[in-house]
Amino acid sequence: MADGGVWVFRKDGVMELESAAGSTSSRSGPGNKALVYVPANETMRSLQALEQRLGAHGWERYYENRDVVQLHRRDGSLDLISLPRDFAQLRSTHMYDVVVKNRGHFKVLDL
Repeated sequence: MADGGVWVFRKDGVMELESAAGSTSSRSGPGNKALVYVPANETMRSLQALEQRLGAHGWERYYENRDVVQLHRRDGSLDLISLPRDFAQLRSTHMYDVVVKNRGHFKVLDL
């Protein structure tokens, strides 16, 4: 598995890891998508980067295990976001969950 880059979902159902150098590796997935932090126009490329951006909007770690990281809002709301610890396993359902619970701050783009 590659060390860095961003997973993108192609329309033909294949997910590819795009590295900074532009090469790709394939994995099955649901389309060509990327999660973007709107205020900085930054594509989320790692769990750490996503957690940092979510933390600025009141999210903090609530639970974690070997496979999953869950975040909840510090303000006591009932919202919960579950993300795969391995960012390569991030799917469009995770992306849209982040978008719906953080309207105006994130968006999912078709590539």
